[in-house]
Amino acid sequence: MTLLQDSQPGRPSSDPRSPGRASGPRTGAEPAATRRRRSARRKWPLSFWIASGFLALTALAALLASVISPYAPDAIDLGASLADPDANHLLGTDQSGRDLLSRVLHGAGPSLVAPLALLALASVVGIALGTVAAWHGGWVDALLSRVTDVMFAFPGLLFVILVVSVFGDGLTTAVVALALAYSPVVAKYTRSIALAERSKPYIDAYRVQGMSGTAICALRLVPNLAPQLLGYLVLMFGQVLMGMATLSYLGFGAQPPSSEWGLMVKEGQAALVQGALWPVIVPGTAIALVVVAFNIVGVRISDRLGARER
Repeated sequence: MTLLQDSQPGRPSSDPRSPGRASGPRTGAEPAATRRRRSARRKWPLSFWIASGFLALTALAALLASVISPYAPDAIDLGASLADPDANHLLGTDQSGRDLLSRVLHGAGPSLVAPLALLALASVVGIALGTVAAWHGGWVDALLSRVTDVMFAFPGLLFVILVVSVFGDGLTTAVVALALAYSPVVAKYTRSIALAERSKPYIDAYRVQGMSGTAICALRLVPNLAPQLLGYLVLMFGQVLMGMATLSYLGFGAQPPSSEWGLMVKEGQAALVQGALWPVIVPGTAIALVVVAFNIVGVRISDRLGARER
């Protein structure tokens, strides 16, 4: 009788080897589509490698500028003023006959180092404020949040102009002023991810062990936030580079005879009246390519490290 019941159509057989048996998912198994999607996420796209290679070449050119540049960046040759690209000047010259290729190579250093210094300073201030606000909560969080809201409402460029008017223009002043303007952005993001991290059980475990709040934040909380913060800062680099170039273009950043890219665009603007485009196109293209490359790399790194806008 049992055999007859087991063999009835529409009923799965009690034999585990029977093909009609509805078997559950095996332990450790996953659908093939999920494995394919996970494998695709692990692969870096071609655009990432192209952008990374370009940035590596740019950094190498900045380091070896004094070796590979054909001329000194401030070498004046009035006989070659506003020359088009040729065998002697591969990217042409500016109004003073200075070789644009040499100036772009020498300008890569300050154009890249200044945003790095700016992000480092903004990170120190912003991470400290965001961590303190998330850790203490209450009136401390409310006070710091209102301070950052006020700084958000205050235009960053106006803040930089006020700082420059007090301390004088120059690349260092511009870096410090713009870092203070960007620190609320970093503080807000740090606070958002620190609040989620602070609620995890390991924080309570360290408290039970008698570790102080300062030690927990410095030795445990902030290091665990580092991957997401790093991805977010890499994503910000292109925006910061554009900000520094804008300040130099407006005359608040790098000063002559520097070959910083934003300053080169400003100096080459006068040549547009004479129909010469290369003094503006060359540094402008360098800025655009580096910003686009950093955006491509930053998006992929931030996705991999789990950084998101908050």
